Order: sequence, then C-alpha cells, then structure tokens
Amino acid sequence: MTTTTRTEAELRAAIEREMPGVRADLERLVRIPGIAFDGFDHSQVERSAEAVAELLRGCSLDVRVVRSGGQPAVIGKRPAPPGAPTVMLYAHHDVQPVGDPSLWQSDPFEPVERDGRLYGRGAADDKAGILAHVAALRAFGDALPVGVVLFIEGEEEYGSDSLERLLVEYRDEIAADVIVIADSGNWDIGVPALTTSLRGIVNCFVEVRTLAQAVHSGMFGGGVPDALTTLCQLLATLHDPAGDVAVEGLVSGAGATVDYPEERLRAEVGMLDGVSFLGTGRLTDRFWNKPAISVIGLDAPPTAEAPNALVPSARAKLSVRLAPGDQAASAYAALVEHLRKHAPFGATVTVTREHDGEPCVIDASGPVYDAARAAFRTAWDGAEPVDMGVGGSIPFIETFRRMFPEAAILVTGVEDPHAQAHGPNESLHLGEFARVCLAEALLLAKVAEAKAAG
Repeated sequence: MTTTTRTEAELRAAIEREMPGVRADLERLVRIPGIAFDGFDHSQVERSAEAVAELLRGCSLDVRVVRSGGQPAVIGKRPAPPGAPTVMLYAHHDVQPVGDPSLWQSDPFEPVERDGRLYGRGAADDKAGILAHVAALRAFGDALPVGVVLFIEGEEEYGSDSLERLLVEYRDEIAADVIVIADSGNWDIGVPALTTSLRGIVNCFVEVRTLAQAVHSGMFGGGVPDALTTLCQLLATLHDPAGDVAVEGLVSGAGATVDYPEERLRAEVGMLDGVSFLGTGRLTDRFWNKPAISVIGLDAPPTAEAPNALVPSARAKLSVRLAPGDQAASAYAALVEHLRKHAPFGATVTVTREHDGEPCVIDASGPVYDAARAAFRTAWDGAEPVDMGVGGSIPFIETFRRMFPEAAILVTGVEDPHAQAHGPNESLHLGEFARVCLAEALLLAKVAEAKAAG
C-alpha cells in the first residue's frame, strides 16, 4: 500500500470524479426505509446496514456488522500507515419516521432532485454523512494518509440505546486519535461551521388524572375538573409570560458570539405572519444556551369522536432541551417537582421518563481543529468557518468524550438551515454536499500533516 499524499488539486479532481457515483449510492441508501422505532419493519434497518457494509468493503476496509441488543451498526477499518494517526468517522444509517405522508411533495423514500436539492428521508440526516466519509476514502484510493475506523450506527434516531455497549465491546478496535462526527450542519449555504456545543435532552410523559371514569359534561361541567383542561393549565405553567422556561433549577446561560437574523429565521422555519418569538435574549442563546420545553404529543379523544363527557385522564409528551452545564438527572428531578407542585385542582400527576442525554461543550482549539478550519476554508473557497452551537442533542458525544478522553472530537455535518431534518420534505443541498466531501478529504490530509509536523 502506498501512502503518497494527494495534493489539494488532486483531491479536488478526485472528488469531482467521484461525486456522480457517490450521489447514486446515496440515492440507493435513501430508498431503504431503515427506521429503528418500535412498530416499524426492522428488516429494513438490516438491509440498510448491509448496504452500508457493502459500500465500506468497496473502500478496501475490513468490515463487520455488529449489534449489542439493538439495531445493527457497521464497523469498517483500515490500519494507519507507520507513524500516522487514526481517525474515526461516525455517521448513522437509520432515519426518522416520515410522519404524515400527505405533507411530502414526493415519496419520502424515492429521492428526487428539485432546484439543486435532493429530497428524501435521510438524504441529509444522516445518509449523506455516510457518503461524505465514503467520498473522502474514494478520493484517496490506496493513498490514504491516515488510519480510519468508520462507525456507522443503526439506531441514533431512536436514542442510541445500545451504542455505549457497542463502544465498550469494541473499544480497542475503534480507538482513534481524532473522531469526526458527521451528524450536524453548517451555519448557512456557503458558510461552513464546526459545532462546539449541543443541548442535552429529557423526553418524558406527563399524565393528569381527575376522575375514575368519564362523566356527563352537561350535568357535571362547571364544578368537576376534566383532565384535559387541567393538563392544559399545568402545561401553561412551564413558561413565563415572555415565553422563557419557568422551571426552577434548570440551567440557563448566554454567550453566543453570533446571532440569528430574525427575517432569515422566520423564512427558514416558516413562521406565520404575526407570530412572535418565545423568550428573551439573543435568538442564538435561546437555541443554544438556554433550556427549552416543547409539547410534542398529546393523548386525548379525537375531536371527531369526542362524546359530551368530561375526560378523566390526559397525557402529553414533553421534549425538554437542556443548556450546556446542566445535567439530565437533576433537570428531570426539577421538572417533576415543578409539575407536581403546580398540579391544578389537586389532580393526580404522573411523570414517566422516556430517555435522556447530557449536553456537551467542546474546546475546539488545537492543531486538529486548526486543520479542520483550514480544510473548510479551502473547500468553501475562502469562506471563514463559524463555531456554532446547536439546539438539538447528540447525547452520545459525551459518551465518546468519556471513553476516548485523548481524542479530538470534530462535530461536522452536511445539513444547512433549509434541510428540514426530521420534518417533511427533508433535503440535501447538492452543491454544499460536494464541498463537505472535499472538506473531509482535505481534513484527513491535514490531520496527517499536523501529526507529521509534531
């Protein structure tokens, strides 16, 4: 095996040459509905893992499909040349459910290009992350200047329940000097970014009960509280009049160095005219450095089938995002205390935790991060990369940090503000995707150079 370093011009030419095949392979992956959630056909997750394994074997990696009580992950490995570092490249092959199919402009699992974007579930999150890794490996061929371990998870969207067991079991096999997690995004189209902080998460169910059974709303309404009205009043206590989270004990911070232009944000998320923002402070601090509580589901009688009766019990699902510096266990305890303290009319309140994950802050300084920023500048034709936070959660990053404390962790990704990850009409900007692929190839070269320079 030769380890001759590819020049920047050679890598640009190689990525350009490989992109048609990379896109075709991405489209093949998008056609596999690999959803790890309960109630879905998990044989499709198996198909997805095997398809990823085939891609990695095509890059001359030693490949294994592994599991530890959950969905299949794929590990592909090529040893480092003498004296060179090893880089772990992470992505995940499972995807979110599609939700209401009527909200999609095209079949979620049939990739379609419109206006320079590739539409389909998983096109951005995170099958493009897998193919960015593959593109970089293909660009080098046999001249890869670093060792690589590809770790492609199969249940990230469902909470990564078996990930830590896999990391423990295969720790020696996947240990690396640098870890690249391709599951985030960039600041804007044309502006690359490193993600340096992420919020944590606590998902839970809140059930309110006021009656042993439903009773006539005419005969007893006005004196007997129904559970749905009671639940609505309880949920309203989670925010103050300005929209800031009102749960005592949750950490709240500030310090974002960039701000989100309001008009850009309104356009990107589709806010309706006249709707105001929640909370106070910089928008980026509200998304990155403060807690957020959202009601993301409600169990109650459907309106078309609702009888004239007082509802005896009602249940909501809460998504609680935790600011950096908070801890999932103490945050959950504070939330439970708040909900029980504020229960209207003496209603019975039951809180059940679904899953949680810790927030994360990364010190993005040092030669590896300098190499990443240099690679971004080159791939984006001189654009200065942004260090940004993300309001979403990737809880396993803290697991990687704990298990590989000496490794530099780079959180990158293919998404842009219009990607609609997790929503209908998810899409990938194809021009940005090509830049991401080039940036990763350049990064591998620059990491090798940084190691050689001492």
